[in-house]
Amino acid sequence: MSEFNPELIVENAFKYLRKKGFNLGVNEYLAALDAVRGEMGSQNIDELKLVLKLLWCHSPEEQSYFALLWEEIATIAPPPPSQKSIPPKQNREETPPLPPKPPPEPPPDRSHEIPSPSPEDTPDLTPLPVKSPYIPVDLQNPPNLQTYSPISRRKMAYTWRYLRRLIPDGPLDVLDVDATVEQAACQGFFLAPIYRRREVNHASLLLFIDRDGSMTPFHRFTRDLVETVEQDSTIAQIQIYYFYNVPVVAVYQDAHLTKPVTIEEALASCDRDTSVLIVSDAGAARGYHRMERIRPTIQFLVQLKQRTNLICWLNPMPKERWENTSAEAIAYLVSMQQMDQDGFSNAIEIVRGQVLSHPQNE
Repeated sequence: MSEFNPELIVENAFKYLRKKGFNLGVNEYLAALDAVRGEMGSQNIDELKLVLKLLWCHSPEEQSYFALLWEEIATIAPPPPSQKSIPPKQNREETPPLPPKPPPEPPPDRSHEIPSPSPEDTPDLTPLPVKSPYIPVDLQNPPNLQTYSPISRRKMAYTWRYLRRLIPDGPLDVLDVDATVEQAACQGFFLAPIYRRREVNHASLLLFIDRDGSMTPFHRFTRDLVETVEQDSTIAQIQIYYFYNVPVVAVYQDAHLTKPVTIEEALASCDRDTSVLIVSDAGAARGYHRMERIRPTIQFLVQLKQRTNLICWLNPMPKERWENTSAEAIAYLVSMQQMDQDGFSNAIEIVRGQVLSHPQNE
């Protein structure tokens, strides 16, 4: 092609892959358009290829087949405006008639079999109730019940302190030793100390947390995450919202999902200095690759990226579980870290706008 047009390539690829047997529908096509319009895969042909492969291929076999067909897709010329995409009726291949059904077999002769007893002769047999054995509990030495926690509460509280944007606009009460010494040296005598303003943390955080469903085993973790950021951090402005699977039209102000607010209201105060952290398994917990989850997630990420680039996704499932799921596609569109000590530290660095020295997911 003389000019790189991602939307036209998406249209041609969609039609071509459907002819080759790919199970693609309107949702897949619209999700790809949303991605390229949100500047995901719109830079060059290789980036667009990766986006389409992640969105449209649901298995390693489909990904391999997609790679073989891509060279043909990328060179397809756009059809002229008057050309119809549906071939004439006379050029279509006729469907061969179905073979006639075989005649039904006659029922087997059961006259020699012993007749079954009548319901009146059958005794009424009911199962006896089963009771579990009684096991006394030692109240003096209760059992040690261990809970899964990918990251300790203490580590959370310590890591939140790194999320800061310091601006010297506090009270003028910090002694500036260097300036004081320099002034005394220039004057030849000490007259008065020099003070500077105290630095104040002006960081702003938007926290979106997935609730219920496959995230139920991680409720303890997300609760600790919320409590530590509210009690142990020095972040100036914290807004916490909850959602179920995908933040489509509304998010919720409470963990029970009973106080909805629109996405526009939740993002009203979000600007380029706002840090956004999303906590969700993105479909990796159940191994799903579903377009009805990927497409609204793309739309939500596009809305976020129009306001800020300080975005990171924290996934409770290990990275090896993301493959061939919705999480793999979403991880290409936004920086995604796995939920452990290193991953959480990396996520804080990303939403601070820092470049990772040791990226976890590369």
